[in-house]
Amino acid sequence: MMNPSGIMKFMEAKNRFTANHPKFSAFINTVFSKGVTEGTVIEITVTRPGEEPITTNLKVLQSDLELFRELKL
Repeated sequence: MMNPSGIMKFMEAKNRFTANHPKFSAFINTVFSKGVTEGTVIEITVTRPGEEPITTNLKVLQSDLELFRELKL
C-alpha cells in the first residue's frame, strides 16, 4: 500500500502526463469507459526516430483486470 506522500507524487505525475498527452489520455479514458473484458487484445507500437517500428500485444486476463481496478484512482 502506498503512503499518502507516494499517492500525491503519483497523482502529480499522472496529471502532468495527462497535460502533456491529452489525446492519449482521452483515448485511454474512452477505451476503459466502455470496459475492458477478459480476452480483449491490447496492441502497442513503438517507433523510435530512425528505426523500424516494433509492435507487441497482449490478451487481457482476469488477473490483469484486477490490476487495472487496483490502479484506478
